[in-house]
Amino acid sequence: MRFDQRKTVRSKDFKFVFQVMFKDRVAVLATMHCKEEAIAPILESEFGLKVQVPTNFDTDRFGTFTREIARSGDQLEAARKKALSAIEHTGLNLAIASEGSFAPHPAFLMLPCNRELVVLIDTLNDLEVIGEAISTETNFNHRSVSGFDEAYQFAVEAGFPEHKLVVIDREKILKGIGDFDQLREAVSSGNVHLETDMRAMNNPTRMKAITQATRNLAEKLKQCCPNCSTPGFTVSGVKRGLPCSWCGSPTDSIVAEIYQCRKCGFEQDKLYPDGKQTAEPMYCPYCNP
Repeated sequence: MRFDQRKTVRSKDFKFVFQVMFKDRVAVLATMHCKEEAIAPILESEFGLKVQVPTNFDTDRFGTFTREIARSGDQLEAARKKALSAIEHTGLNLAIASEGSFAPHPAFLMLPCNRELVVLIDTLNDLEVIGEAISTETNFNHRSVSGFDEAYQFAVEAGFPEHKLVVIDREKILKGIGDFDQLREAVSSGNVHLETDMRAMNNPTRMKAITQATRNLAEKLKQCCPNCSTPGFTVSGVKRGLPCSWCGSPTDSIVAEIYQCRKCGFEQDKLYPDGKQTAEPMYCPYCNP
C-alpha cells in the first residue's frame, strides 16, 4: 500500500504509519547465506513484514570475502545493489540487503571490528533506511600454516568447528570446512593459507552483528518525521561547541545531533545527546591548551 503523506502529516500515531506502510507486505531479502535467521524475525515481529528469500539469486556476484570477486563500490553501495537487484529479480517493491566489512576499529586501531549494514529500500514509497552495527566481537583472522598441528591451533582460536574455515591451496579455495577430518585432509598438501569463513551461515559471531544492525534498522524505522510522519527520521550530522564547565567557551564536544528526514528534508536538533550540558575542562582549548 502506498503511504500518502498528505493523510498522515498531522498524525503522531506512528504505529498507524507502520500498519499502513509495512503490515502484510512482502519484503525480499537479498541473501544466499541464511541471513534471514538474523533479520526476518525482527522485522516480522516489529512491523508485520513478510520476509521472503528469492530463489536462484546469487549475491556472490556483488563480491566475496575470499576475493575471487571484488566488491564494486563501497559497503553501502554493495548493499544497495543487492536490494535493487532483488527487486528487479522478483518484481516486488520492498527489499532488504546486508553487507559486512572487517577492518581496524575507527577509534581503536589495534582492535579488529565487524561493521554490518542492513538496508531497507521501499520503491513504492521512495524510502531508504540504513541500520548499522560496529562490533569488536569477531573472529576475523587468517594465517599461513605448514601442517595440521598449526592448522589445529588456528582453528581452535577461531572457534572451530562452530565457526567454519576457508583453506586456500595455491589456486584452489575450499570453503565451509566444518570438522577436523575435513581440515586434516584440506591441509595435507603442506603449506596452505587459512582464513575464517566470514559468510553469515558459517560464522555465528557475525550473525550476531547482523542481528544488532537489524535492531538498529528497526529503531530507525520507528523514528518518524515530525513534519511528514515518514519513518527513518535519523541522525544526519552533529553540531559541536558544548560549553566548558569552567569558562563557558565552546569545545569540540557535541552539543546537538541533527535529525533529518530523507523524504521531506525537515531537520531538527536534539540538544545534549550524551545527557551533558557542559564539557569537562580537559576538552577546552582555553582551560587545557
